[in-house]
Amino acid sequence: MGSGIAQLACLAGSRTLLHDPAPDALQRGVETLRDNLARGAERGRWSPEEAVTAAARAQAAPVLEDLASCALVIEAAPESMEVKRDLFRRLSAIVGEDCVLATNTSSLPVTELATAASHPERVVGMHFFNPAPLMRLLEVVAGELSSAEALAVARGAGEAMGKHVIVAPDGPGFLVSRCGRPFGQEALRLLEDGVATVEQIDGACRLGGRFRMGPFELMDLVGVDVGFEVSKSFYAQSFGEPRWRPSALAGRMAAAGRLGRKAGRGWYDYAGEDHRPRDPDPPAVGGGHGTVAISGQSAVAGELHDLAGAAGWEVAAEAGEEVFLVLDCDLEQMAHTDAGGPPTAVLCARRPLSALDPSGSAAGFHVVPPLAAAGLVEATRGPETSPLAFAHLEHFFETLGKNVEWVGDAPGLVLGRIVAQLVNEAAFAVRDRVGSAADVDSAMELGLNHPRGPLAWADAMGLDHVLAVLDGLWAEQHEERYRACPLLREKLRRGQCFHEPAEADLHPAPE
Repeated sequence: MGSGIAQLACLAGSRTLLHDPAPDALQRGVETLRDNLARGAERGRWSPEEAVTAAARAQAAPVLEDLASCALVIEAAPESMEVKRDLFRRLSAIVGEDCVLATNTSSLPVTELATAASHPERVVGMHFFNPAPLMRLLEVVAGELSSAEALAVARGAGEAMGKHVIVAPDGPGFLVSRCGRPFGQEALRLLEDGVATVEQIDGACRLGGRFRMGPFELMDLVGVDVGFEVSKSFYAQSFGEPRWRPSALAGRMAAAGRLGRKAGRGWYDYAGEDHRPRDPDPPAVGGGHGTVAISGQSAVAGELHDLAGAAGWEVAAEAGEEVFLVLDCDLEQMAHTDAGGPPTAVLCARRPLSALDPSGSAAGFHVVPPLAAAGLVEATRGPETSPLAFAHLEHFFETLGKNVEWVGDAPGLVLGRIVAQLVNEAAFAVRDRVGSAADVDSAMELGLNHPRGPLAWADAMGLDHVLAVLDGLWAEQHEERYRACPLLREKLRRGQCFHEPAEADLHPAPE
């Protein structure tokens, strides 16, 4: 990380000093920086001349006192409060009073770190994301004592490095880590509840949500023990916020030494070439024959109507005698199916299938808009679900080009629960003035490589759908972790979105 940040500084035109107390580590850092600059030139990211000029700006600083002339010092020391505070204490006696001291911490309180410095107002956070030269986001963190001048220096340095800079206040996880917590935390809860397996949860996120990797793959990559320690830190810093309660399941995994890729085994076994099978290709779109009935005013209903028509189905608003499948996408009304009626599939958002159709023969399903991007639909069944219902459900969605995965019963099933919790945490962050809606979404896309920002996802999904899932989980679990952010209800009442629609959306071009 330190070498990557130094590379960015060199390319931005700054004279750059690299320090490490271990001489071998310092030498490796300088060599890595110069090698990466040369490789970047070979790949056409910059010219060979630029690589040589940038490399010339890098200089080893064997002792801390060599940093005395610096205007900005960015530390990338181990994630230890004691180590970082000691470093700031020593730097305060070396650098000038106007020198800004920045910490690259991802989880430690910047305010507490700053009190070790002789001038805490010059201490800020500069949270880079790994690998620093490639990730486009920089999160500048304002401690309680950080001055406007110090924040301006950090922002200016980040922009000179070509980063999209957001400024967040000090607090658990700042903005990015805070808003990303539900991705792993809700996945762990789904596993604990027995709704789906590790493989099913990861597959739903990759295929249904278009995440680059599932939450359990990500935990293995980061380190199960690292993630567990961060969750404990969140919980302690927030004085017991229920949304951030650590998972006992993750704690047991860490205690067992199943730490992920670095240990050869975590949620997956990495002894072989592939830790999981390749994701299946989507079925070919088309082959719809007959009529389907789609009811409800949700975004899911509207998108299903369009996709079904494109796949060859006739679409009706009400069920008739010859209907192949009824898709009940109502977010408010309870389903009522008749064993002698047409096969029915119910959208499991506001309640699980067992509550929506307690004595009926329906199958359940859930998908998160936008449906065109989704490669997978989750489905569930109960003891009374008719074989015809789940067979017709599978065939219908396959004609839309979607794989179908059968999971356990719950509001939102798998991906719906995870996305609803991501939206909920993002809404709390906006309400708490941690960042704007635009900052939250750019942070999640650029800092964590999410397929879209959670609040843009909320707009596409519909706040009524998000709240249906959250309220359904609250009704089933009665846990504070599922309480909906009041901002979601306020915006729904006012008919507002988190992002204003584009001008082209307001005035579509004539056909």
